[in-house]
Amino acid sequence: MTGPTVPTATEAEPAAGWAPTPALGRAVLLAGLLLVAGVLLGRVDLIVLAAPFALGTAYALRRRPTALPQVWITQGDGGPLVEGGDVAAAVSVGNPDTVDYDLVVTRTRVSQWLRIDRAGFARDEAADDGEPSAAPGTGAPAPGDGRRRSVADRPFVTSVPSGAAVDLELAGKALRWGRHPIGPAGARVATAGGLLVSRAVITEPVRVRVYPRTEPFEAVEAMPRAAGLVGAHHSRRPGEGGELAGVRVFAPGDRLRRVDWRVSLRTRQLHVAATLSDRDAEVVVLLDVLAEAGRSGGADGAASVLDTTVRATAAIAEHYLHRGDRVSLLEYGPAARRLRPAGGRRQYLTVLEWLLDVRVHASAHEPYDQVFGPQLLSSDALVVVLTPLLDERSAQMLARLARGGRFVVAVDTLPTDLASPKDRGWAEVAYRLWRLDRETMIGQLREHGVPVVRWAGAGSLDQVLRDVARLATAPRVGGR
Repeated sequence: MTGPTVPTATEAEPAAGWAPTPALGRAVLLAGLLLVAGVLLGRVDLIVLAAPFALGTAYALRRRPTALPQVWITQGDGGPLVEGGDVAAAVSVGNPDTVDYDLVVTRTRVSQWLRIDRAGFARDEAADDGEPSAAPGTGAPAPGDGRRRSVADRPFVTSVPSGAAVDLELAGKALRWGRHPIGPAGARVATAGGLLVSRAVITEPVRVRVYPRTEPFEAVEAMPRAAGLVGAHHSRRPGEGGELAGVRVFAPGDRLRRVDWRVSLRTRQLHVAATLSDRDAEVVVLLDVLAEAGRSGGADGAASVLDTTVRATAAIAEHYLHRGDRVSLLEYGPAARRLRPAGGRRQYLTVLEWLLDVRVHASAHEPYDQVFGPQLLSSDALVVVLTPLLDERSAQMLARLARGGRFVVAVDTLPTDLASPKDRGWAEVAYRLWRLDRETMIGQLREHGVPVVRWAGAGSLDQVLRDVARLATAPRVGGR
């Protein structure tokens, strides 16, 4: 477990943090009534009967607590957590006082995307008491029977000796990417034989980072243009590479190992083999976060638009960064978050961290042109736009990028199993009209030179990348 941040209370606060329980009030009231009745009636038996209550209460209160309990949450240190992986955490309750805590009631909240199957105090070895595993957490849909409560939602009871701490261990499965909170967690303590109870001590939640599961993805080597100095893609510029570009006359600076002796002997003039340089490319992944559709079912369920967008972005970034290319990310929405282009494994880890904060931002205002304009994107970059095409502004943005001379590929992230509305009236007819309008919009984008393909994992972009590469290497009409 990682090191906790233990909350501390002020010196004046603990005394005010304890209150008498109804048991203390009943004991004092009963002892007082018996004593008063014994004195007024002159009955010794009533006084003897009141003695155990008075002595027991005084003995229990001989040592009063002076410090409130400490509560903190720790997360397991099992390495990076990915969708579908096992999550482990603990809610710890510490007793800094010299008085034992007779009863500790602990309860915590857990994100709906963290399905806690086992929960219990370590020393008690209490799991789920035979209860069925709760799916997925505090409000996520469980397959088949609607919603269930998580095991962690119910209170847990134990005792804590003085100067010690106990851990409420939580174990389960991470169902979806994102930053998911464990907590806030709270605890109340009863001591002095149950005669005194503390106020609820609540700690702040700890957010668990769950990275998106990278879907298998590979693409062809065809890139529109390669702009870097070194890399794995064949550019149209001459240089030291492995792709043969032709044979030309020897010039000063050419290496002797490039001399083509057959051509030189035939022409009686020294010729060398010209090659194309191998360069890296810049890939810009543009995430459309203006609208959401579908219902997320977690790692093993259905994928919403946002799920497909984030997982596809992680897969595309991993593929091109592994090949040595530079990848940058950009959100198309009001927030306009941006990740600068870079390469290497460090950039891949930064991409995963950046994707954890992707959210849908619905806005009636047009995103700023100076943020999403084609002038800010490299002319040699391949722009992959992940969009559900649910907003007309997204189609307009794609058309502007294409008119600006950028190499744009639109990836349709709308779920194929999106159910039509079952309401009576004109809902189904309106849904069909919307589908037709969307197909018309996709056709217009293709007429503008924007290829639109549906995301299907590995091989999704192969054919469209070949087409874009051919267009980039084709001769320009009119010198433009």
